[in-house]
Amino acid sequence: MRGRAARNCGWPKNWDEPLETTQSRGRGFPGALDCGHRVAGSGRTVLRLSQLAVTPPGRSQEIARDRARRSAHTKRRRECADRGAYFAKRPATPAEGRLPQDGSDCGTKHRPARTDAACARGKCDSSSGKRAGGQMRWNGRTRCALICIAFVLLFSAFSFRLVYLQLVKHDEYAGLAAEKHVYKQPIYAERGAITDANGEVLAHNVPVEIVVADTSHLNKEKVAEAVALLSRDLKIDADELWGKLGSDRHYIVLKRDVPESAADALRAKLREENLRGIFFEHDATRLYPNGSMLCHVIGFTDFDHKGIQGVEASMDEYLHGQDGYRYIEHNRAGQEIVLYRGQERASRDGYQVHLTVDLNLQNIVENEIDAAVREYSPEKAIIILMRPQTGEILAMANRPNFDLNQRSTAKPEQMKNRAVIDMMEPGSTFKVVAAAAALNEKKVRPDTTIFCENGVWNYGGRALHDHRPYGELSVRDILVKSSNIGAAKLAISLGDQKFYEYIRRFGFGERTGVELPGEINGMIRPPQSWSKISITRIPMGHEVGVTPLQMTVAMATIANGGKLVTPRIVKSVTTADGKMVSEFSPAVVRQVIAPETARQLSNALRGVVSDRGTAAAAAVPGFIIAGKTGTAQKVDPRGGYQKGKDIVSFAGFLPADHPEFVGLVMLDDAKTSKPELNYGGMVAGPIFARIAEKAARYLDLAPQPDLMKPATAGRVASTSAPEH
Repeated sequence: MRGRAARNCGWPKNWDEPLETTQSRGRGFPGALDCGHRVAGSGRTVLRLSQLAVTPPGRSQEIARDRARRSAHTKRRRECADRGAYFAKRPATPAEGRLPQDGSDCGTKHRPARTDAACARGKCDSSSGKRAGGQMRWNGRTRCALICIAFVLLFSAFSFRLVYLQLVKHDEYAGLAAEKHVYKQPIYAERGAITDANGEVLAHNVPVEIVVADTSHLNKEKVAEAVALLSRDLKIDADELWGKLGSDRHYIVLKRDVPESAADALRAKLREENLRGIFFEHDATRLYPNGSMLCHVIGFTDFDHKGIQGVEASMDEYLHGQDGYRYIEHNRAGQEIVLYRGQERASRDGYQVHLTVDLNLQNIVENEIDAAVREYSPEKAIIILMRPQTGEILAMANRPNFDLNQRSTAKPEQMKNRAVIDMMEPGSTFKVVAAAAALNEKKVRPDTTIFCENGVWNYGGRALHDHRPYGELSVRDILVKSSNIGAAKLAISLGDQKFYEYIRRFGFGERTGVELPGEINGMIRPPQSWSKISITRIPMGHEVGVTPLQMTVAMATIANGGKLVTPRIVKSVTTADGKMVSEFSPAVVRQVIAPETARQLSNALRGVVSDRGTAAAAAVPGFIIAGKTGTAQKVDPRGGYQKGKDIVSFAGFLPADHPEFVGLVMLDDAKTSKPELNYGGMVAGPIFARIAEKAARYLDLAPQPDLMKPATAGRVASTSAPEH
């Protein structure tokens, strides 16, 4: 070594000792002089001779051994570092001179400057053998394991997704795919027909077609042409068609109830113009041959063929049948591929429903109620005919009414079946309940006389009036003359509770059970809520609310020997080929009064339809008729009664000794030429007489020759006593 480097080196006298030189850090030559061990606590560096370019003589073998030991030590140091032991065993001060001869301590640092710097920067962790921040030194085996785990997780994810799509979401995606070319076509069941008691058709189906569109098969370039054609032939607004055909749907109903002839013509035009995506489905529409006749009884259906009123609604489960379906596939032109038809379930047509109504009797009633409307212009009119023994309704008519085939133009008021949903005060027809109860409880006999207070009676601080000043009247004459005071005293003889029980036993305050929707209970208050004068007002038909059908059933109870029967509008249900499905037999609810009481009451009611009674105008030549008139003030919804507006009625049966039918005529606010003529016996009585005479002739009832003399109009006017 020469120059400054040589002067700073101390050559030993004995070559067996290692040559050392010191240099102040930063003042010597960098490179070889800076390669040795640094002396702790100073800036000096110990330089080995083996690190210099010059090798002293005789040192070759020792240097080779030193290098071998260093190489082995380096290998052990790396292994110790992997086990996290190298830095843990590092001594506080670096070892001087040579490396350990036995190689037992791998803690001496080979490159202390770099290692200390690394530790100073926080790159090592002496306790765990990890790099700072938790990063592990990766070897080949670890990498292989992690790669395998990653592949397993990825494969598991793909497998889970595949199972999810194939099993869980299979039906959903299969359906979405099928919607492109396969759809479920309904096979509609034909709705059953409705007939009268004689088999005359009242409602049936007529074949029609439904025009539908599938926009996925529609040529977008010909939409305008399709809109123009469909708008013209189907009478549909063009804007409405644009809205429907512009949507992305596979089943769009364009128009229902298209006649088959019109559908055939449209189908030919579509084929000629090569317009795809328009299809036709077979369907049926409901047709009512008699128009408005029996409209409230028959009812009607909606466009889905579900009954929503009348018998169409109450018997819908029998009439509707069971729809079927088939899965069909279309080609690109939108035409069905018949060979590719899928699952199919046949439909079951609906059953036929046969009513108890006789169309001939119904026609008689319809004509008479129309005549009454023309003559008296009432707000409402109701007529009912019923067989008293079986409860079969032979005819039922309401006004106002509507045409079943043009129901879209009908108003809500026209659609109400007032025979079962209207509640009104019945008036004097209700007096039969008080008389029946008193006779049945043996409180009186038909010839028992009751003082009627000469027309005015103060009870409970209020005056009760008769239309005429009657004195002593028998129970029979109380009904014949329609005495309010006499009926009140009959009810008082029973007491509040007993009279209330008989009102309920006659069926008031509960539904009759007829097969017509919307029937109401009426309104009968319990005795606890009665006022002091209620016992005198209820017998004359005030403070109670009844339906016309309830009043008809009550009169039938007297006519049939005292039995309360359930009224029936449906006679039977059969299949199209006549096999019986269900038969509705007469049902007796309870025995209300004894047969003897019913006979006594029937005899008393004969006098009502006589020269002495209030309903002489209801008489029919050749027949004995029993009945009762009624005139009630019309209730004001705001409270009290409407002045000058009355509800007039007549309920009776014929022949009186063995009745074939019972009838009710009721008019709401009939307009008569004079107010004193607006009574049940003068308005409703003659209507009943005309109906009864024609019905008796139709039913082949033999008249009695000694009763063939008709009553004259003048006689009727002079002898009929009006009543409240």
